[in-house]
Amino acid sequence: MNVRRLIPAAALSCAALLGLTALTACGSGAAGEGRKDGRLDVVASFYPLQFLTEQIGGDHVSVSGLTKPGVEPHDLEISARQTAKLNDADAVVYLRGLQPAVDAAVRQAEVTTKVDASTLTSMEKHGNEVGGHAAAHDHAAGEDHHDDDHDHGHSHSESGDDPHIWLDPVKYAEVARGIGAALAKADPAHAADYKKNTDTLVGKLDGLDKEYAAALGKARTKVFITTHAAFGYLAERYGLTEEAINGLDPDSEPSPARIKDLQKMAKADGVTTVFYETLVSDKTAKTLASDASLKTDVLDPLEGITDQSRGTDYFSVMRSNLTALTTALGTK
Repeated sequence: MNVRRLIPAAALSCAALLGLTALTACGSGAAGEGRKDGRLDVVASFYPLQFLTEQIGGDHVSVSGLTKPGVEPHDLEISARQTAKLNDADAVVYLRGLQPAVDAAVRQAEVTTKVDASTLTSMEKHGNEVGGHAAAHDHAAGEDHHDDDHDHGHSHSESGDDPHIWLDPVKYAEVARGIGAALAKADPAHAADYKKNTDTLVGKLDGLDKEYAAALGKARTKVFITTHAAFGYLAERYGLTEEAINGLDPDSEPSPARIKDLQKMAKADGVTTVFYETLVSDKTAKTLASDASLKTDVLDPLEGITDQSRGTDYFSVMRSNLTALTTALGTK
């Protein structure tokens, strides 16, 4: 497993600025002129980006999400009504490569400000090597891995960048700063409030990062099994190894050889638990757990908040995930 590479603050700032180069400034008039309620109308592609935008924007923004609670974000199809909403918005916040339908709709939309979260932090590749642990490949901060005119298709392949950046509080904070800067550029009249709210949110994420580091630093075993490889960034951040049954694609079927390898690995590494998530089938996870005499538990990839979520927002679900991980991994 690769040890994460520390990225200088200056480089992170550059990454955020690179993300902003894709933004088109609003008209010369003050933001909010002509709007019924004076608020910036923002469309967010799915929950993690909606949460950031709401926390940073506060009373100055009206945020709507394209992905309804309980819908698997990767499989989202955009309706005609949502397309119209997107075209009428002042800004859209999305993560290119996660939702192909959203990528296509954003490319065609006439919305003034487009914020691509994948440009606000460094993206990496995570996936299972045959017979080995998850591999991670760092990319330089600020390096351009994308082309606006290129259709990346479904990102959940072994060769694609892992989109699950929000599950690493440090990367999520980098995205928050980029969104805060984008909102300030689109609505300069309230720039001071956006900066204040961003700083507050980043402080909370820094606290969450410290909680994870302290708890997982005491883990007895460093290996955990999940349904699909959503937790590569989290694992790399805190010195863990994620083994995914289905790799990066939550809908793929594991081979018998992969199941056999996981059973052997679980025994060798002292794994106690197979984690599954709420928005995809738990059948394979429970079958593997039963065959290997392991427990099962939920590790939420936080792609949306539902009645089945162990928490009501990003922070509470992330802390529930931490509890689940520390229980499964044990302590030294």
